[in-house]
Amino acid sequence: MEDFTKRVEKGIVIESVNLSRATYNEALKFKKILNEDINEKKFPKIIIDISQCDFVDSTFMGAIIFAKRSMNGIGGELKIIHPVDSFTAFLERTPILDAMEPHESLEKAIQSFK
Repeated sequence: MEDFTKRVEKGIVIESVNLSRATYNEALKFKKILNEDINEKKFPKIIIDISQCDFVDSTFMGAIIFAKRSMNGIGGELKIIHPVDSFTAFLERTPILDAMEPHESLEKAIQSFK
């Protein structure tokens, strides 16, 4: 399986991260994918599914935060699907997760769009 997969459902781009560990090496590629979605293809709604990740380092989170800011700048929306429980526990101690509009499932994330 590829590290990242993209699909469109109900006009929403769903970027799935199919990695157990999302680190610096993968962050560069993912940032490029997100940049293309936002700045070239102009998708107004994006969901990032990191539910398969056991670990996401600060560089990878930085790529997601950068994408979130870019989406805010164009009036778009970006949401994430919670990672596995062990990583969620770490993120809940920081304000990062709240800023990302986390959701427990893809269905809930899709429903949350206006």
